[in-house]
Amino acid sequence: MNYDCIIIGGGVAGLQASIQLGRYMRKVAVIDAEEGRSTLCQKYNNILGFPHGVSGDTLRQAGREHAERLGVHFYKDEVCHLHKESGWFEAEGQISLRGKTVLLATGVKDHIPNIPGIEPCLGLSVFVCPDCDGYEIKGKKTAVLGTGDVGAGMALTLSYWSSDLIYINHDSKQVSQKLQAKLNEHTIVTENDSIQDVIHENGQIQIIKTASGRQYEVDKAFVAFGGNQVRSDLAVQLGAETLKNHHIIVDPQTKMTSVHGLWAAGDTVAHSELVTAAMGEASIAALWIHKKLMNE
Repeated sequence: MNYDCIIIGGGVAGLQASIQLGRYMRKVAVIDAEEGRSTLCQKYNNILGFPHGVSGDTLRQAGREHAERLGVHFYKDEVCHLHKESGWFEAEGQISLRGKTVLLATGVKDHIPNIPGIEPCLGLSVFVCPDCDGYEIKGKKTAVLGTGDVGAGMALTLSYWSSDLIYINHDSKQVSQKLQAKLNEHTIVTENDSIQDVIHENGQIQIIKTASGRQYEVDKAFVAFGGNQVRSDLAVQLGAETLKNHHIIVDPQTKMTSVHGLWAAGDTVAHSELVTAAMGEASIAALWIHKKLMNE
């Protein structure tokens, strides 16, 4: 089936772009594997109009219903191959669709070890993004669950909001002398210990158990293990330029990649990883996709 635009990724960025393009009366398909960050986050706390927070599932459902009212088509699938032939992009997974343009909103997959108890707490009392949720630890006893310099850097960032911090270095990876000195300066204790279990009540973290038998009572936690996967493989298949960290490079104004007709928005692009930033960038991308289609 042929579309004006194929959006790959049905998280917040993909949904926002689909709504904008739907309002331009464009024929739009969203292909979503339903495994992005927004499927895990149980509470976003920094979105206009939701002073008490809103879950990723609620946002996704509302966004999809909004887009479907505008005629947007949705497919549950994972696109494995993306190529361009005779002016058309072809997205192939279990299904195959053709589009005049493509927006990649494939996001980032966080690297979180399979530690019992973490997932039910995500977005409620365990967080990944300090810009998004640093405020939630204000005055709270907080643990950073991480590894090496990545976790140390997170702990230092969080010292802006809380002075009651502990860094549990999960695999005891060495922290650089420079960062260790800064941790000491901020009186942030580092424990080199393997995290075994996270005890919580209805998603509210209470105790962190480690392999040494220690138990840490905390109010909140952040995870910082490094190794997050930027889902830019499809852009690379088409020869789009990326940064060394694999984020897709886009035009600052239009959000188009180095491949004509291929756009990207959201966390797969180098930005602050705020959900609100993803919404804004996706709307801008949709505007310029419409302009391109108008000029054909």
